[in-house]
Amino acid sequence: MKKRKLGKSGLEVSALGLGCMGMSFSYGPPKDKQEMISLIRSAVELGVTFFDTAEVYGPYINEELVGEALEPFKGKVVIATKFGFNNDPSNDPRGMSGKPALNSRPDNIRKVAEASLKRLRVEAIDLFYQHRVDLNVPIEDVAGTVKELIKEGKVKHFGLSEASARIFSVDQNPREGNLADYRGARNRFCSL
Repeated sequence: MKKRKLGKSGLEVSALGLGCMGMSFSYGPPKDKQEMISLIRSAVELGVTFFDTAEVYGPYINEELVGEALEPFKGKVVIATKFGFNNDPSNDPRGMSGKPALNSRPDNIRKVAEASLKRLRVEAIDLFYQHRVDLNVPIEDVAGTVKELIKEGKVKHFGLSEASARIFSVDQNPREGNLADYRGARNRFCSL
């Protein structure tokens, strides 16, 4: 399997990754857990090293599935997960029936990181994405919080999902400080 480096940090992943959302969320009812664990482990055996999940998928059960499936492969695979939604049951976090309920406040980012570490059964999150840009929270605050999590050893790399180039423009973000640690971007059309 070919490899790719993400950003300039040296994070290397397989050219093909496995997005795990549909295994337990979104595309019909959750699939059989043991079958999905087997599928994820088969992907590793075929050379896939990059796996994508998020706390909002389920919510939470997809991270638990990925954590259980990949626990035997610690240090050999890269797990990306995402933060930034309000998973309160009274909300529609993904915005399927109204605007999405976003929450990228620093306290929520930290809360999600701690919970994701447990569900994924890892000591550090390999790649922590902001799932959607939250216009109510300055991107510098988001990046600064993830930078702190990196310094604390809880996160290795930071990325943005479904962010436009506008977020990086000098006009939009004249203070670039914390964005220097940004490592990757993901868009909604990158899944197989």
